[in-house]
Amino acid sequence: MDDVDRKILAELQQDGRLTVTELAARVRLSVSPCHRRLRELERSGAISGYRAVVEPAAVGLGFEALVFVSMRQEDRDTVAGFERAVGEVPEVVEAQRLFGEPDYLLRVVAADLAAYQRLYDERLATLPGVQRLNSTLVMKHVVKDRPLPA
Repeated sequence: MDDVDRKILAELQQDGRLTVTELAARVRLSVSPCHRRLRELERSGAISGYRAVVEPAAVGLGFEALVFVSMRQEDRDTVAGFERAVGEVPEVVEAQRLFGEPDYLLRVVAADLAAYQRLYDERLATLPGVQRLNSTLVMKHVVKDRPLPA
């Protein structure tokens, strides 16, 4: 990966809807080499996809919590069962396995506190292998969806 590839990635992180012609102009390449580089970045996995960034509050999901999960046990079957089950909860928009304590960090969205409480009681607390959940409510985003550094 060279500086031109990094420029392509930086531009697409800012605006994934750029046409190849617009992208080529921004990175100072002709269209054909820019297109080849773009396809190679996609093929190599450097670009894993394209998506719309949706504002949660605009779709009625203005409540957000970070949930720290401590597991009862961490054997392979328990971990696999937990990860499979958490992947089926649509309100969990991000899940990370951590070293140390706690074992997982979940980012969860909901309409409001009452909806979150129902989700917590009915889904999160019943996930396989969970010993303890600890929630922290998000007050505001200071840095959000920042592009990766070039």
